[in-house]
Amino acid sequence: KFQFENLVGNDHQIQKIFDLILLVADTEATILINGASGTGKSTIARAIHYHSSRKDQPLVEISCGALSENLLESELFGHVKGAFTSAMYEKMGRIEKAQEGTVFLDEIDTLSLGLQVKLLRFLQDRKFEKVGGTETIQSGARVIAAANRDLEQCVARGEFREDLFYRLNVVSIKLPPLVDRLGDILPLVEHFVAKYNKINSKQVKGVSNEVMKHLLSYEWPGNV
Repeated sequence: KFQFENLVGNDHQIQKIFDLILLVADTEATILINGASGTGKSTIARAIHYHSSRKDQPLVEISCGALSENLLESELFGHVKGAFTSAMYEKMGRIEKAQEGTVFLDEIDTLSLGLQVKLLRFLQDRKFEKVGGTETIQSGARVIAAANRDLEQCVARGEFREDLFYRLNVVSIKLPPLVDRLGDILPLVEHFVAKYNKINSKQVKGVSNEVMKHLLSYEWPGNV
C-alpha cells in the first residue's frame, strides 16, 4: 500500500525528495519532515519505513496534537497500574510497541516542554520509564517526526527545545505546498481517478479540459 511507486509527483522538488528518501530510508538517521497540512508528511514517513530494513517491524503512528499532555505521555511511554485514577491496568506505550520498527510522531511542534524532555532522553539513550513506573525500558525504534510549523521559529520563540530540535533534525525533508508544484496536478488527478474507480467500481476515463483549467488555477489551501 505504501510502496515507493505509490508516491505521486513529477515536479523537480518532489523528485529531489524521492531521491532523498532512497538515500536515507535504510539508515538509522532520525528524520524531520516539515510542511503544511495536506502536503503528504505521513505518506513520506510510510515510504521511508517500508523502504528500510525495518519494513517487517511495526510502524507506529501517533498525532501529538490530538491528545492532552497526560494522555499523550501515556500513549508514547505507557503507564503502570495505579499511575493515575483511571489506570486500572498496566499499558504498553507506542514506543515500546514499535520494537525495532519505526515511530512516526506527527505534529511534533505541539509537544509540551515536559514531554520534549522525556523524548530527548529517549533519543539520546534509547531509554524511558512508563508513567508512574521506576523500571527503565529500552527500545530500538527509529523516530520520524513531522511538523506543520517551522521548528526553528518555535525554538526562537522558546516553544521548542533547541537540543531536541537538533536531535530530530538529523535529516530534514521540507515538503512544498501543492500550489508550488502545479505540474503534479495532472498525475495526481490520474492517480485519484484510478484509485476511486477501483473503490467505486467505476470506469471514469479522466476530467475535461475545462475542469483541468479550473484545477490548475485553484490555490489548493488544503494541498494534496
